[in-house]
Amino acid sequence: MSQYSSKWLKVSEPFPHVLHIELARAPVNAFCREFWVAYGKLFDALTEDGYDVRAAVVSSSFPKLFTAGLDLKDAAAIGSNGTETVLDNARTSLQTRKMLLSFQSAIGAPERAPFPVIAAVHGHVIGLGVDLIGVCDIRYAASNTSFAIKEVDIGLAPDIGSLAFLPKITGNHSLVRELTYTARPFSAAEGEKLGLVSKVVQGGRDEVVKEALELAKFIAGKSPIAVSGSKHLITHSRDHSVPENLAYTGAWNAAALLTNDITDQLRATAKKEKPKFSPLTVQTKLSKL
Repeated sequence: MSQYSSKWLKVSEPFPHVLHIELARAPVNAFCREFWVAYGKLFDALTEDGYDVRAAVVSSSFPKLFTAGLDLKDAAAIGSNGTETVLDNARTSLQTRKMLLSFQSAIGAPERAPFPVIAAVHGHVIGLGVDLIGVCDIRYAASNTSFAIKEVDIGLAPDIGSLAFLPKITGNHSLVRELTYTARPFSAAEGEKLGLVSKVVQGGRDEVVKEALELAKFIAGKSPIAVSGSKHLITHSRDHSVPENLAYTGAWNAAALLTNDITDQLRATAKKEKPKFSPLTVQTKLSKL
């Protein structure tokens, strides 16, 4: 997997079709522009290349924390964008908006990926860290995790994903507003109660990563067509009404039900064997255009 690893991202394949993506920018995984650009490009490259990924885990390579959030030097640069008096403030604002949308797209890359992405967090998960995991399909937290939606404490509203995702993830607007307005830390146990994480694993980094990789391995044994389609349809459901999602699902599955995965699964079940599924991406004449 060396072709996908980069300066601050370590990519390995601990099980077939399961990737482990580790954030590794010392000392605290603070995100500068180069870091978040590389993060987004990694997921987009995996999808574009058609690499046979069926589940991925995102964690930190450092034992004490997941991420300290946005690099403060970058935060200061963003905050000073409009203070240069020789520039037109409206045009400066357009450039800032362009950068923010690019930032959102990079951190949002796991949602565009056709495979499930599991966040395995421990220690401090601050500011941008909450944005980052909110995009992921599944979130596991070690019992020593401490979250904080910290942006208010540096003078800005969260703008990379927390305010878009958290109300829909949790359904508890009151607590989301409290945690955002106060920027107070909250524990893994409170995160589970809120619905931000689906499981709290006793221990720290090693324990939560192990649990997440086992889950990824289990998911990777399922039909890629079924899992990828389910991910897409759940995301569609979040952003549309029930009738719209039902109609869309009908159209989607009208094609997806033609998959060979169904007969492969039934044949393997009858023989009491594990099914073997083809990669999600296949080479066609269109691939050569």
